[in-house]
Amino acid sequence: MVIVGGGVSGLAAAWFLRDAGVRVTVLERAARPGGKLAPAEVAGFTVDAGAEALLARRPEAVDLVRAVGLGADLVHPQTSAAGVWSRGLVRPLPAGHVMGVPLDLAALRRSGVLSPLGVLRAGAERVLPARPVAGDISVGAWVGARWGAQVVDRLVDPLLGGVWAGHADRLSLRAAAPQLAAAAAAGERLHASPRDPSPVFAGIRGGVARLVPALVAGSGAEVRTGVTVRGLTRRQHGWELLAGPTSAPEYLEADAVILAVPARPASRLLAESVPVAAQRLAEIEYASAAIVTLVLSPGPRPLHGSGFLVPAVEGRGIKAVTYSSQKWAWTGESAAGDVVVRASVGRFGETADLDRCDADLIALVRAELADACGLVGQPRDSLVTRWGGSLPQYTVGHLDRVAAIRDAVAAAPGLAVCGAAYDGIGIAACIASAARAAGAIVPQRHNG
Repeated sequence: MVIVGGGVSGLAAAWFLRDAGVRVTVLERAARPGGKLAPAEVAGFTVDAGAEALLARRPEAVDLVRAVGLGADLVHPQTSAAGVWSRGLVRPLPAGHVMGVPLDLAALRRSGVLSPLGVLRAGAERVLPARPVAGDISVGAWVGARWGAQVVDRLVDPLLGGVWAGHADRLSLRAAAPQLAAAAAAGERLHASPRDPSPVFAGIRGGVARLVPALVAGSGAEVRTGVTVRGLTRRQHGWELLAGPTSAPEYLEADAVILAVPARPASRLLAESVPVAAQRLAEIEYASAAIVTLVLSPGPRPLHGSGFLVPAVEGRGIKAVTYSSQKWAWTGESAAGDVVVRASVGRFGETADLDRCDADLIALVRAELADACGLVGQPRDSLVTRWGGSLPQYTVGHLDRVAAIRDAVAAAPGLAVCGAAYDGIGIAACIASAARAAGAIVPQRHNG
């Protein structure tokens, strides 16, 4: 069988099929496998240039890390306290919130993230009647109606933007914020879940990109890079794939195919054989982003926590900053006294900053870091990593869209899809999606 796409979803699908008695070939367009799990070298040591953390409270990612032999290198952040650059200062993210929605008004007031009027409006939610929400609406529409615009703009939107590079007024309540959607659908007051003392996130010493070679080796699959799949045709006993350049086409036969590529290429490949799925896949939009990694001398002011988020209403270029050398012990040890900072730039529909050359983008980030937290001076080293069209936007109606795609694909024997376009963009969600796709192809292997 053939898996199209060698990112973490495709490689995880190959891993889940390792004992299924089938020969698996993974075809990846890029020069290396791994997708957004990408290592890079800055100031002589390795960092993650893409995804840098795993969601630890879902089992899929940490279980797979252990299964491929990296369990001894699982680590947790040294600190997870985050801030928000709001109203002129980096302020602590107020305690007692669910996806940015404040449940502790005293903590909200102390944080200073909202103006006094914004805090007053947030408190008014307590006297509003709780009514069930039918169907799907945007996160911003529901939160704004109940807690006010400032909660959306200065708390919810930056949290969602840090994950999706999207906007609260477009992202689906049901798909992007299921914790909020459950209360909205039931017409109940929002309550904090019982406190879970376990860490939210995990990493891998040396970077989460180490998962990639471990999956390649452990899956036993043939992984071919630099191969673009341009066509997929249903045949009587399986599928035919057209790969390679037009000047030297290569035809491959497969009894089954898993498409582990973004929505747009998946749509093109399915246009002939599964047109309904192709049409719905084409509806999924993507945001672009860039990661700017800097190695700097410590500034005059101490850095607090793991980093900070930036509301779009602040009009800044950066949307999130991670103090990597404070968050991950192994990064701090490698930096030998320097500060390693990751800054994310880019939101859906906002490309002006991403159009800057690398030098200008670095200059933008340095200027805003100086304003926000006092990090100044010439970097000892820097790196810009651009992720064009890499973050799917789960807009209103996303779950219905995905259900229609999966129903159409399920009607085509020997075909499955997986990846960030469906059930979540984190590593754990992508791995779960891969396990589901592998189970659809070889049902007895659905548990990996």
